[in-house]
Amino acid sequence: MWELILVSLGLGVGLAMDACAVSMSNGMNEPQMKTGKTLLVAGTFGLFQGVMPMIGWLCVTLIVEQFSIFEPWIPYVALTLLVIIGGKMIFDGAKKKTDGDGTAKKLTFAALLLQAVATSVDALSTGFGLADVAGSVWWKALIAASIIAVMTFGISIGGVYLGKRFGVRLGNNAQIVGGCILIAIGIEIFVTGVIL
Repeated sequence: MWELILVSLGLGVGLAMDACAVSMSNGMNEPQMKTGKTLLVAGTFGLFQGVMPMIGWLCVTLIVEQFSIFEPWIPYVALTLLVIIGGKMIFDGAKKKTDGDGTAKKLTFAALLLQAVATSVDALSTGFGLADVAGSVWWKALIAASIIAVMTFGISIGGVYLGKRFGVRLGNNAQIVGGCILIAIGIEIFVTGVIL
């Protein structure tokens, strides 16, 4: 049981880093974000980071042969989604600078869901490895996924608040910097999943 908890804590920190960086980007883009929305952002990332390993675990324990053909595509999906979202943020930030409009676009729920999917797609493959630690015992997999979700939630809250601090200092450039961060995360997921 201790091995499961320690592995889950390690996975939680590792998987939460992408969500933390995107949360930071959201905080930079929207420095006046209210506490309720901050909790929504962190909760959405935590939920997706917890659900994806469970889906991966289910696939390994129930339908491994059929699902394994999708695993190589995970980095491509994450890269595509994050480049689209990041590119739009950079475009909007550059347009805002040329238009002289100092108001940042607020994060929509649809954009938040896309970010959550993009940053948690690699957590799906973590669920494949979770089967090694949890075996076919559902409650062990659920404990591991819950630990990952809670850690992501906490780290994402910190990311939003850190981003809000930088967002005030960066002013109009915050959206451009946030978009660059998202694209960099997509490239990192792609490189780790395909090249390394």
